[in-house]
Amino acid sequence: MSKNLTSRAEDYSKWYNELVVKADLAENSAVRGCMVIKPYGYAIWEKMQAELDRMFKETGHQNAYFPLFVPKSLFEAEEKNAEGFAKECAVVTHYRLQNDPDNEGKLRVDPEAKLEEELVVRPTSEAIIWSTYKGWIESYRDLPILINQWANVVRWEMRTRLFLRTAEFLWQEGHTAHATKKEALAEAELMNNVYSEFAENFMAIPVIKGVKTESERFAGAIETFCIEALMQDGKALQAGTSHFLGQNFAKAFDVKFTNNEGKLEYVWATSWGVSTRLMGALIMTHSDDKGLVLPPNLAPSQVVIVPIYKTDEQFEIITKKANSIIQDLKAKGISCKLDGRTTHRPGAKFAQHELQGVPLRIAIGPKDLENGTVELARRDTLTKEIVVMSDLIAKIDGLLKRIQEELFTKALTFRDSHITEVDDFETFKKVLVSKTGFISAHWDGTTETELKIKELTKATIRCIPSDAKNEEGKCVFTGKPSSRRVLFAKAY
Repeated sequence: MSKNLTSRAEDYSKWYNELVVKADLAENSAVRGCMVIKPYGYAIWEKMQAELDRMFKETGHQNAYFPLFVPKSLFEAEEKNAEGFAKECAVVTHYRLQNDPDNEGKLRVDPEAKLEEELVVRPTSEAIIWSTYKGWIESYRDLPILINQWANVVRWEMRTRLFLRTAEFLWQEGHTAHATKKEALAEAELMNNVYSEFAENFMAIPVIKGVKTESERFAGAIETFCIEALMQDGKALQAGTSHFLGQNFAKAFDVKFTNNEGKLEYVWATSWGVSTRLMGALIMTHSDDKGLVLPPNLAPSQVVIVPIYKTDEQFEIITKKANSIIQDLKAKGISCKLDGRTTHRPGAKFAQHELQGVPLRIAIGPKDLENGTVELARRDTLTKEIVVMSDLIAKIDGLLKRIQEELFTKALTFRDSHITEVDDFETFKKVLVSKTGFISAHWDGTTETELKIKELTKATIRCIPSDAKNEEGKCVFTGKPSSRRVLFAKAY
């Protein structure tokens, strides 16, 4: 299979789709709109999962698991949530197949096996979880409940793309219950900050924290906090959201508690989540025309060693030295693997590891053993250098930290250079076409204006930034008064 990719400049969408498949991350499945995440892609997701799970537990959360199926009556209990997801729902109506008497060997739905109540395949789990919380909560002593689950969900999307938008995807969803509005709001902001820290420190992706407008909020939320990232093609990507749900779900499912004064109150709620969409963000933020570029903190293998040899004896000696290096690296907490495949030539191995974004590559040949050196190649800059073996471990340790930092700095420089302040609608439209990126502009605060701008330009308000300054101005579209700027962009 050819490893050559379409260039980003030629066709960014095609480049992305080819890279996901050729780097062995994922592929389309036999089910329309669903994907198979392959071992290398899943290894990256596992690294993400492990770091996020650690961060969740450090903030007091526990993991649990809730059913995939939601009775339709429960799903409908919170009207805004049900309405928001209705068009994406897959529904189970029957529980058995039977042989079709008119078509030997074929199966059909058994009409006698109709469910008494239809089941929605969860697009999100608020309904099933809050119906459960009703049995868990009686008193303020039962609060807070801080639960996260790692799960799959189904949203029957019509237009799909690997990782970015699939009919079934993997994610985590946190669902918490609190005694006060203040506690719930603090929880929603805390988890948005956790997502921001993860994106920047592990994914090396700079994000803008803020809140969504009313039309962009999660269905059933009173406030949606978010982190927004910018991809290399100038489109924004929502990387994570955290929702303050108020008492909406508690009222829908009649979840009350006795407070410390003996009075009954409705519980306050939050939910928050990130998904395998982060894989798409990771790919599109750092990768190049040669393939993946992975930040060391999330690379399945941070270092790969490729032996260069002609004889079995040379291979044996080099392998012995390579295994010694691997042990020294592991002792420093650095993941490393030996590519000792005898079925591939060194050039083919170099190309594969370049395509798959391994941060550092070591090549060792007979002359290197004689000279006490190795060739060390960086994936991000595609540069090579000769390193003395006695300095190798310290060199690699320092380089991995530097690569992580430099990937973030590069992405931050790109992001900041693609935030443009605009004060009139003609300039707004020109920037969207010529420069792309985020447009910082005044907005009159109405959904009507927001939707009209979206209709005319396909740009949406990505967020109202948390650090937005009070600044008197005029709406970029209507000219009406505005007190602060918001960020518009075309988005995935």
